[in-house]
Parts: sequence; structure tokens; C-alpha cells
Amino acid sequence: MSTIRLLTLGAVRRRGRAHGYQVRADLESWGAHEWSTARSGSVYHALGILARDGLLLAHDVAPSEAGGPPRVEYELTPDGDSTYLELLRGALASRDPRLDQLSAAVGLIDDLPREEAVTLLRRRVEALDAWHATIADAAPADLEAQEWGPIGAVLGLWLHEAASRADWTRRLLERLEAGAFTMADER
Repeated sequence: MSTIRLLTLGAVRRRGRAHGYQVRADLESWGAHEWSTARSGSVYHALGILARDGLLLAHDVAPSEAGGPPRVEYELTPDGDSTYLELLRGALASRDPRLDQLSAAVGLIDDLPREEAVTLLRRRVEALDAWHATIADAAPADLEAQEWGPIGAVLGLWLHEAASRADWTRRLLERLEAGAFTMADER
């Protein structure tokens, strides 16, 4: 899954109709240029690809006063909306999306109904707990024993990673269940 695809579709969806500068400005206001590949050129490239793939509808709206091509505004097509929601759901439920994908999905989580977001995060916790159990079952009791060498350190890293991801997700889940954020079904 492409983080830039998720972010771009999400930004256009939130505006209803937007031109490239608005999408780029929105992503920058979210700080996405710091934690993802959402840079100016990649946003414009993504808009063109998404329009070519039928996920966005492009509208020429105003001629350029500087003599360049007309300004183009984009809006999601029905396929674009379902693709966006599929990407969002996938990143929230997955045990190990890249950190930028998870960040994008959490930043856009309020585009889902509360119960659906809760269900997806519960699925993520279950997957992370299962992953932790699988690693723990394969790991020796003493990971730091000399005979395990660097492999023991690797197993320890993955145990820590699985546990910390699950803990973080549980805290987000608790916040959602307590009413944090205004979700799609509450607007």
C-alpha cells in the first residue's frame, strides 16, 4: 500500500474537490512531509496517477494567468472512495504496516464510523498478540545466552516491537472507546 496514495485520496475526500496546491498544503499542515514521502512533487505525481487510474476525476477549472496549463481540481470517483476506505481499513487492521502508513491511517481514522474503527483496532491488537506469542514460542527462555548470539538480540527486538505496538494500539483503542475524536457517524 502506498502512503502517498492513502494521504492524497484522504485529503481530496475531506475537501470534496481540491487542486494540487490545496492537497499539498493540507498534507504539509498535517506534518506528512516530515514522516512520509508526501513531498510537493510526489503529491502532484500521485494526483495524476490516481486520475489516470480512475480514482480521481480531474476538472480543468481556471486558465493559468502565468501562461501555463489550466488549474486542475480533483474529486474522488466512487472507485476512489472505496479504494481510499480499503487502504484506510487495511492500514488500521494490519499488525505491521510501515510506520508512515499507520500514521496516515490514524490521522484519517475519523473518516470511519466509531464502531468500525474500534473493530479494526481490535483486529490489529489480536494480530499483534498472536505475533508476539509466535515469537515467544520460538524463542529460548534466555535470549541473552551466549549460544544465541545476535539471533537472540533479534528475537528480543521483535518481542519488544510486538509488545510495544500492541500496547500503543490498546491505548488508542481505549481513547476511541471513551469517545475521543468526532467520527464519521457522529458528524
